[in-house]
Amino acid sequence: MPAPKHWNSRGPLAVLLLPVAALYALITTVRQFAFHSGMLAVDRVDVPVIIVGNITAGGTGKTPLVLWLAQFLQQYGWRPGIVSRGYGSTRTDPRAVPVSGTPPEYGDEPCLLAQRAGCPVWVGVSRAAVAQALLAAHPEVDVIISDDGLQHYSLARDLEIAVIDGTRGLGNGWPLPAGPLREPESRLAAVDAVVVNGGNATASHPQAFSMHLDGDEFRNLRNPQQVVHAAHFANQRVHAIAGIGNPQRFFDHLQQLGITCATHAYPDHHAYAEGDVLFDDADPVVMTEKDAVKCTAFATGRHWALVVNANIENRLGELIIARLAKARRDG
Repeated sequence: MPAPKHWNSRGPLAVLLLPVAALYALITTVRQFAFHSGMLAVDRVDVPVIIVGNITAGGTGKTPLVLWLAQFLQQYGWRPGIVSRGYGSTRTDPRAVPVSGTPPEYGDEPCLLAQRAGCPVWVGVSRAAVAQALLAAHPEVDVIISDDGLQHYSLARDLEIAVIDGTRGLGNGWPLPAGPLREPESRLAAVDAVVVNGGNATASHPQAFSMHLDGDEFRNLRNPQQVVHAAHFANQRVHAIAGIGNPQRFFDHLQQLGITCATHAYPDHHAYAEGDVLFDDADPVVMTEKDAVKCTAFATGRHWALVVNANIENRLGELIIARLAKARRDG
């Protein structure tokens, strides 16, 4: 489902929630100070660490950026490994995510990363412990990418990348739950790069970059070798489902591809049941790749996943390579 409407304005409900939001902001500030002052331990691993995260709740496009980053680094001779919380998993211990892993055990986003990143993906509650376990199992890994790790200060980092939704921005600019902010806007001044997904990078940060999601290929869930383009769905009764942080972004993408469809938005990380993806009046049903990893088990030949890739300014790659080279020299 879309983000709560009160996050977009400073209306009555947002104002009513301000006392809770003030408490949340205080706890966040105290916690951040505790890590930065040494009151809470920060663990450093033996390889450079790149953090990809955001300061707002809800989806901003972190997963496509992590995929792009892993593939980019491999092209330049680095051997990355990815660590993630594994949101939605019933386990908390550090563990590898197999390509055949299921979302109930590993989380939906890590399963997608394991399928597409071409590098080790590990999950667990403690990012630092997960990174150590990954490196012990894969000594060839020479850089760690932490997915959604901006607020996990227990893992030392060499480079921070914050992702912003180019359409929603920072909402009303207030902390949770009155607004969407996990941390104040001023936190962006401390990161190394800001990536704006689906919008033009602004001059508000010295290292701001634009990102757009491209893709017009659809993979069949029952037969992954079957791939079609958007024109395949012309003159068909199409239903589209999305259980991501910003479903409208997916629906808008389909519209830009010329696909007219009935849309169905579910909460982020929705645990799909078979009835959620079956529509009597549908010819095909299309979804995101993140949804697909949770629907494959009961999918039919009518179910398709849109394959997207991040298109990012070359300057970001240049910045990352320069910072990693410096981290390697200093290490």
